[in-house]
Formats: sequence, structure tokens, C-alpha cells
Amino acid sequence: MSKNIYEKVDAMLEIVGVRFKTAGKIYFFNPCQQNIEKGMHVIVETARGIECGICEKQNCLVPKDPAYYPLRNIIRIATPDDMVVLEENKKKEKAALKICQEKITNYGIKMKLVETELTFDHAKIIFYFTADGRIDFRDLVKELASVFRMRIELRQIGVRDESKILNGIGTCGRSLCCSTFLDEFHPVSIKMAKDQNLPLNPTKLSGACGRLMCCLKYEEETYEELNKNMPNVGDTIKTELGQGEVLSVSVLRQQVKVAIRKNVHEPPIIDIYNVDEIKIVRRAQVI
Repeated sequence: MSKNIYEKVDAMLEIVGVRFKTAGKIYFFNPCQQNIEKGMHVIVETARGIECGICEKQNCLVPKDPAYYPLRNIIRIATPDDMVVLEENKKKEKAALKICQEKITNYGIKMKLVETELTFDHAKIIFYFTADGRIDFRDLVKELASVFRMRIELRQIGVRDESKILNGIGTCGRSLCCSTFLDEFHPVSIKMAKDQNLPLNPTKLSGACGRLMCCLKYEEETYEELNKNMPNVGDTIKTELGQGEVLSVSVLRQQVKVAIRKNVHEPPIIDIYNVDEIKIVRRAQVI
């Protein structure tokens, strides 16, 4: 083997991608010379303790990059005993959720408990909640610590994260995108709805979380490209029959409806043109 080949091997890093929740973010780990296939459950070392996840990306070599560091180790492929512990933890999480909810009610704290998560090694239990503003839950944490005898963490999340955890049915009739395949949230703006000529009705543009629907982002790049050469309603354009005013536009069809008035005493000629058949003469003033 030549020196160049050795240098290429040394410049590569072997990783495995692991996911801990459905539609959750993929984290990368050092396989430690283990051959791990997609779909396998693995026991890994994380920043918050020992966890059990599912392999989403099997052993592969990637160029060494600071983004992959610190690269923690995969301890082992999950055994049947590990899977039993995982199932038991799920039952304990449900029981812990009920106990925590009772404590919240007793203390009269204005917070909504969403989910409980117990680390695989029972080192920590995390309670996810939503609330309006900041919450003083110090007394609650002390009581929960005395009940569970482990580290307690109460983590406040947003409404989008709440919908991702709880899941539901969107206006399209399918399960929420954030709960099925979106591993991270992307910024969504009202401009995306305007670019797609959607009615600016908050009830129709909002998802289960009450924020703008994530799916507005999916076709935004396509609409931005299609809108580059499109005139706006009210613009003056030049056609083969003369100048006219744009009445409406169809972005996907790349067509415009134009009113061409040749004589002030005659009704205008209404016709439809493809965008490559017209030329924009004057933009309408936006108030």
C-alpha cells in the first residue's frame, strides 16, 4: 500500500448514526470496531448517561470533521436483557408521569406536563413541560428527588416540541410531519404563504401547535424559482396585442390573465398568456 493510500485512511473517521426517538435527531458515535447494521438497538454513552437507541446509519467512513466531535462510544449491541430493561423503563416512565402530575396539581403550579423520559441506567429522569413564562419549581424538584431517588430535571419546551411529542392528525388527514419524519424544525414565515398565493387566514395556515405549518417550507424553493419571472397583479405588461394590466397570476402554470384595452370606449380584451410570451413594462406601486 502506498503512502498516499495510508494518508487517505488516516484522514477518515468511522461512525454510526443513532436515533433515540421517532423523528428525532441522529447522533453519531464511534462503533468501536463493532459491525452495527441499520435497525439494531445499541447501548451508547451520552452526555446525560447510558442510553439505548436505534441505529439509523450503519458503519461508514467520513472525512474527519470537528462537527463529529466529541465522538462518544457505542458500548455494545443491545442484548435480550437490555430490551427487557427498555420495556420496564417505559412502564416506569408512565408511572412517573402520573406521580409528577399529582405533585404539580398539589402545588398548584401552572405548567402542563408533556412527557417523562428515564435514562437507560436510571441515572436521571427528565420531565418535559410547557408553561407561559418562567416557573419556580424548586420545591417540586426536591419532592420528586425524594420520591424517585435519582437526578431530576424539569425541561421547559415550546409548543412545536409539544406537538412533536404528542403527535396528532394534521389538516391533510395524515400524522403530523414533526412526529413522523422531521428531525428538526425549520423557520417558517408568512412570506412563504404569500409566495404560494395562499389565503392569509391564520386558521388555515396554522398547524396543531398553533404556529405556521411546517409544510409551507417544503415547496418554498420551487415557488421562489417560479416567481422570479412572474409579474404581480396590477403590473403593466407588453403582449403581442399591446400593453395590458395583469389581473391574476398562476405560478405553477406560469400563466397570467391580462386585460388589454385598445380603446377607452370599448371593453378590454381578457386573455391568458404564458410568462415567456410577455414582457414587464411597469411594476404596480405597492401601498
